[in-house]
Amino acid sequence: MVTIVTALGAAESRSARAADAVASTPAARAMWVWDTSTPAATVALASSQGITELYAAVPPHVDSSPQLAQLRDLSQRAAAAGIRVDALGGDPTWIDNQSWAVDSWLRPAIATGLFAGVHVDIEPYTTSAWTTSQAKVVKKWLATLDTLRTAAGATPMQADIPFWLDQVSVNGSTLDSEIIRRTSGVTVMAYRNTAGGADGSIALSAHAVHAGELLGRPVRIGAETDYLGTDPAAAKQTFYGSTRTAMEAQLSALAGAYAGSTAYAGLAIHDAAGYAAMAP
Repeated sequence: MVTIVTALGAAESRSARAADAVASTPAARAMWVWDTSTPAATVALASSQGITELYAAVPPHVDSSPQLAQLRDLSQRAAAAGIRVDALGGDPTWIDNQSWAVDSWLRPAIATGLFAGVHVDIEPYTTSAWTTSQAKVVKKWLATLDTLRTAAGATPMQADIPFWLDQVSVNGSTLDSEIIRRTSGVTVMAYRNTAGGADGSIALSAHAVHAGELLGRPVRIGAETDYLGTDPAAAKQTFYGSTRTAMEAQLSALAGAYAGSTAYAGLAIHDAAGYAAMAP
């Protein structure tokens, strides 16, 4: 792994801790919920598996969306079970229309009063512009996070990032560090079905966890359960086809590797549908 640039500095780390402390203790385990149509089943799954935070997908203009009733039901059931719910949203197009992201998604989501925080998954690296104009896309991505964070005010804003952003240099640092700096915390999509080894989830998430330690931000590590394909490159990224027991052995090793970290905030399961379909 690339050594993180130490220009972050102790003084900046102290100020970052004061300015960006998350409103509550980071959950030991979270779960993405893209399909919010079954609130009772989702909360039952979360409760039975020790999941204490949900990233629940929220559409644009949620105040006028039919999905609002589902989200209200999910939020109320989760609150009764002691489970936190954050509003999940994001799209690569947001970096070219920041005001739309704020006015159509962020502010309506916060205004519902249903969510403890917001959780963004923008992924501009999935576009062709990432290959042709990466520096420009990176600049827009960071500016979008700055805009969203300012608009969110006191509402904590976390983000999803892929593990390999430590390989992208920006502002004399690395892109994972720059995103962590701008948020209340991140979930690293270090998707592997093995914890150990040079290509395991421990090694792939190490740089982001270290950056979180330096910046005083919580870092979760994601695990995939959905079907991604049969080729080896896809299959190694997911626990699909495995059992929960087998997956837990790897997740236990992952958690154990970071037991002494001041940044490690637990695991996040992607996603509710894939996890529910797994055999015990």
